[in-house]
Amino acid sequence: MVSPFLGMDPYLENPELWSAVHSRLVVAIADELVDYLSEKYRVEVEKRVYFSSDDESVFVGIPDVAVATRNSGQQAKSTVTFPLPVQPEQVTVPMATEVTERYLEIREVATGMVVTVIELLSPTNKRPGEGRIAYLRKRNQVLTSGSHLVEIDLLRGGQPLPLSGGHRSDYRIVVSRAEQRPTADLYGFDLQQPIPPFPVPLLPGEEEPILTLQPLLNRVYEKGRYHLAIDYGQPPVPPLKQEASEGAAE
Repeated sequence: MVSPFLGMDPYLENPELWSAVHSRLVVAIADELVDYLSEKYRVEVEKRVYFSSDDESVFVGIPDVAVATRNSGQQAKSTVTFPLPVQPEQVTVPMATEVTERYLEIREVATGMVVTVIELLSPTNKRPGEGRIAYLRKRNQVLTSGSHLVEIDLLRGGQPLPLSGGHRSDYRIVVSRAEQRPTADLYGFDLQQPIPPFPVPLLPGEEEPILTLQPLLNRVYEKGRYHLAIDYGQPPVPPLKQEASEGAAE
């Protein structure tokens, strides 16, 4: 079963599906690149982990296990044997959840040097909070290093990552070569357009493989059987623009 959309399927952007789509697509990209790279290179699936909460007022970080253990033990021993003058209200304390984001590194085998970093954005990278902070920190580290950066944004929602120039589009791919910064190549495309192929930069003088992402996404859609998980009779999350919605219905 194939997606009814020519390019990116906006229904895959739903946060309930995107985490699995993201993982599958990252691995698919890694496997695809290996077939085009010489044994001078290796492709590693890396990850960054952070704690995030939907409530921005909550401190986000690693929980203090020692404090949590000690408090829970004390609470078990204490009992209230007298009426309280003021009865408490029941409230909900936002809980920070562990988030794992995978990305790719192309490494030179001889030196272990990171030649190229390939990032596939997640919703948390595009909204205020720890996810965006963590990603921007990593992005800035790469942009000030000798490594190339390929940034793939297949999400319409949220705040786009900082970029000067170029036309606004639903989706975009940025190829930032270390030797050409701050100039980078932008591949922008809209909902009803196929994902454009783009080069993956390597060491100077090396032939750059062309990554054709559309068939990889189609394969992820097929192997994940997302046609069984998606109700195309309901609007996607985030919703379509009016003209895109009309085009999808034709």
